[in-house]
Amino acid sequence: MFSSLKADLDSIIDRDPAARSRLEVFFLYSGFKAVRSYRIAHWFYERNHKFIARYLSQRSRHKTGIEIHPGAKIGKGLFIDHGMGVVIGETSEIGDYCTLYQGVTLGGTGKDHGKRHPTLGSNVLVGAGAKILGPFHVGDNARVAAGAVVLEEVPANATAVGVPARIVRLDGVRPANLDQIHIGDPVSQQLCYMGVELRKIHAQLDMMEKTVSHQGGKRAAKSS
Repeated sequence: MFSSLKADLDSIIDRDPAARSRLEVFFLYSGFKAVRSYRIAHWFYERNHKFIARYLSQRSRHKTGIEIHPGAKIGKGLFIDHGMGVVIGETSEIGDYCTLYQGVTLGGTGKDHGKRHPTLGSNVLVGAGAKILGPFHVGDNARVAAGAVVLEEVPANATAVGVPARIVRLDGVRPANLDQIHIGDPVSQQLCYMGVELRKIHAQLDMMEKTVSHQGGKRAAKSS
């Protein structure tokens, strides 16, 4: 537990340019406080002291605005940035060195039993307000764009964008930064494609009109 907390602390120092010292992160960062409380609650949960575990998690929720069920499984180095409104369900699993922004939900759809929540691989980034709902896997180094609603599996080294989310592949390149903005939007790409096809149809119609007009002119000349 203590080695995981040290990794959590170090990951925030490494990735957050606003973090000035470990002391500041330890005492003032709500995301770190929530993860720290989760690790203690999870220790009790694994030893079947579930009432104490839930008490600690609810107490942390009221203090930080972040709700992490003590039954979730979280690897080392988790960074919850800002954090308000983050919800992590009971059967969620999170790999090492993941990043979650405010408003993220790792939830269920209400129709599953047993394993109900998503599994995130390592080095996954989930943008602000994104919802990942269901018992599927989000691969290593994947990114989920801000505001996306993910309802099916996301491959490793891919980006999920939109509502419902679509996949934009990244050719196996690990995300090098925490950019939530410069991500290709497949909806815009589809609209551009439709515009190109529409112009082709207009060109074909113009050609057909010219052909019909030309043939009509020939008939008129013959009849005269």
